[in-house]
Amino acid sequence: MFLYQHHRLYRHKILITSFLLPVILMACYFAYRQMTPFGKSSLLTVDLGQQYVDFFSYLRNTLLHHPSSFFYSFSKGLGGEMFGTNAYYLLSPLNLILLFFPGQHLATGITIVTLVRYGLAGLSFAWLLQKTKLQQGWRILAFSTVYSMNGWMIANQLNMIWQDALIILPLIIWGLLKLIYQHKVGTYISWLAVMLIDNYYMGWMIAIFTLLFFLWQTPALANWRHRGVTFLRYLGGSLLAAGISAVILLPTFYALMQSKGTYTEAKIHSRFEYFVPKMLGKLVPGSFNFNQMPSGQPNIYIGMLLMLGACLYFFDTRFDLRRRLIGAGISIFFILSFCYEPLDLLWHAGQFPVWYPYRFSYLFSFWCIYLAAKVIQPDFKIKRRSAVILTILIIAIYWYVGTLNLSYINSNQRNIGLCFALIAVCCLCIPRTNSPRLYDALLVLLAVCDIAMSGYTALNKISYVSQSEFGNYTVALDKAVNKLKKNDDGFYRVAKTFMRTKDDPFQADFNSGDHFGSTLEPPIPAFMGAIGQPDGDGFITYSNGTPVSDALLGYKYTMSARNTSAGKNLPLSGYRPDWYSYPLVNTTPAVNLRENSHALPIAFGANAAILNLQRSTMDPLNYQSQIFQTLAGRPTFHSLFAVQNFSSVKFNNVQTAKQITGTIFRKQNLLKPASVQLEFIPPTNDSYYLTLGPNVEEDATITMNNKHFTQYDTFRNTVVINAAHDQKGKKVVINLQLKKATLWMQNVSIYQLKQRPFIASLRTLQKSPLKITSYSSNRISGTVTLHQKQRVLMTTIPASKGWHVKVDGKTATTRTVLNTFMAVPMTPGRHHVEFYYRPPLLILGLIITVISLGTTGWWVKKQHQQKSLFD
Repeated sequence: MFLYQHHRLYRHKILITSFLLPVILMACYFAYRQMTPFGKSSLLTVDLGQQYVDFFSYLRNTLLHHPSSFFYSFSKGLGGEMFGTNAYYLLSPLNLILLFFPGQHLATGITIVTLVRYGLAGLSFAWLLQKTKLQQGWRILAFSTVYSMNGWMIANQLNMIWQDALIILPLIIWGLLKLIYQHKVGTYISWLAVMLIDNYYMGWMIAIFTLLFFLWQTPALANWRHRGVTFLRYLGGSLLAAGISAVILLPTFYALMQSKGTYTEAKIHSRFEYFVPKMLGKLVPGSFNFNQMPSGQPNIYIGMLLMLGACLYFFDTRFDLRRRLIGAGISIFFILSFCYEPLDLLWHAGQFPVWYPYRFSYLFSFWCIYLAAKVIQPDFKIKRRSAVILTILIIAIYWYVGTLNLSYINSNQRNIGLCFALIAVCCLCIPRTNSPRLYDALLVLLAVCDIAMSGYTALNKISYVSQSEFGNYTVALDKAVNKLKKNDDGFYRVAKTFMRTKDDPFQADFNSGDHFGSTLEPPIPAFMGAIGQPDGDGFITYSNGTPVSDALLGYKYTMSARNTSAGKNLPLSGYRPDWYSYPLVNTTPAVNLRENSHALPIAFGANAAILNLQRSTMDPLNYQSQIFQTLAGRPTFHSLFAVQNFSSVKFNNVQTAKQITGTIFRKQNLLKPASVQLEFIPPTNDSYYLTLGPNVEEDATITMNNKHFTQYDTFRNTVVINAAHDQKGKKVVINLQLKKATLWMQNVSIYQLKQRPFIASLRTLQKSPLKITSYSSNRISGTVTLHQKQRVLMTTIPASKGWHVKVDGKTATTRTVLNTFMAVPMTPGRHHVEFYYRPPLLILGLIITVISLGTTGWWVKKQHQQKSLFD
């Protein structure tokens, strides 16, 4: 009994150390780089700083303040389902740690969660090695630490949403081994279900890997009948795991089919994606930099010792030949997946990744480390001849990598990597029998130093957002939003002309028109682009509005940076002098808050002609006018915007032209600067708007009155910019300096907003507002009185099958208008209206989950009873 307890304590010490060692290694690095809480920097970079941190803030607000946002949120662009967003980004239980880090301190919480993930990955793999008895004693730390800090983990440190996969993967494999050899399905089903719920994307990849791993185990089974029965058990367990997670998977699947799934590749090409030998560069420590994020090779570095161990598996006669051949086939399959398009798409569920290629490469790292753990046993020792061959091969590979001129590798990395490789060969040549403890210590030291040096080198090539940059902005935004909420607790949208990220509304918990996420439905950016806003696949931002779009979309309040020291630190994203006509309702040290009395509510009475309006113009201002006039029941040919002529045009080193828009200007002297200068003198104090096609921004540097143009610079459609307001008789100078040899003046025009017809149409629409009596993120109730010519309740809620409407207690049929928004046909008169949102397929998913849980419980109980009977 004493020996058993001593042995158990010994194993627990190893597990605790397997958790602490990667945590200490990475904490030391974070302290060296002064990452918060150790200094003034942060881990925020790329998507972690531009997207995930705001989602984490949304999660805090949802769990702590308004749980209804779990299903739907008006902070997601103009409004959107959140089931798909949550399933992809936020269902990791480790995110609960972030509840203790509000606002500006969220970056500190991210650092702590990242360290915990490194530790848990090491702990999980160490636990697997102990359970399978592949390794024993302190040697385990060599394998667990390398696993927790492998090249994929380091390269994807900023992708926290995927890292749980490394923690759960060893547990799934242990469950699979129990299923195969002990006929017990509970562990496998449970952990695979957890993975699918935690992150279905990584779960899909792991599910593919479990099939490969299962095939590798089949030679160990007695006969084909036994293999068939075991495969059916594996298949049934996998289906039950998917069934248990159906309550998450089915609504998420529907959401994806409306958003990200629409970008699935329709045609697959049989081709290699790059020069395949480039992959050898990833065998060099620290083989990563920023340019490898958008496109690069798989991050598979696991240290030279374990990589050599994995390679030696296929030549080790201690193992069954059939299993070695299947293992070789699996390895070749992985390598082909890293470069051959059809296999790459298989792992990524039919879509090419936007940045971060070969996201499944962590599975190859696990595979190699697992093989190395089987090979590098205490009694393992390679022969001198094998050592010579390995040495020659390693030198040849490192020499060849040097000829590839890879930007993410320098000579120092190659030299250090070569040294680690040669030391590893020597280590494998030395017998362990003379001094086992010393040998194991050297094994651990070699593996840990190798992987730590690789990780530090790779991370040193990445720049990060400072804590003050994130914290100060967050404090300024929170102060402004809290002042609005204190004065007005109603339902409204807020527009602003500054931006840290396109998910600021998630960060500060307010409704707006900005969003960046994989589950954004394509009709939303299509509509925003059509009315002159910056948009793209997966993002929108409301930074180029007009009084017409402000009113239509219900922007009741606006936020703009003040001309103060605090305000000047806010990154500008738009220019709206027309907001100066809105009354100032409050201020903070950094932000001016104004109220727009023209803003329409989320729903209002409108003319039925809107049901049949089709977009017939590519001009965003004419389209805004068509929508607004149709809603008001007025003729659409009476545009709210009138085209104006430029007062004068100056041509510098380009040809002259009588017409500006549509002309392609060319440099006359390629060696000298060239520009087109547009001058405009407003004849009235009305608002004037400039339109610019996307090619103009790409090919020219734009200034307005000699000031840098504060315009969000990523857009694919014509945008609308407020050029002047209340500036009668004052010259406005717009200078476009050519960046290239030519400049296409795509859709460059100036327009005047005709105030009287705009106000007339607005007054018509303001007669029938939805008076909201109660609301939450997924439910809105109120009353509305439609007048004689108004037979539609128009909303600016994006249309979705999840929305249901009741009018006077009866279910109503909705229509989609402008290919974007939900509208409800109804008769004139007073009505009580209730909108509520329920994720599509949620009920069906819940039913399948309950049935699957019951079936799993019955199966596990039956196995337990059979075991008891035989015992």
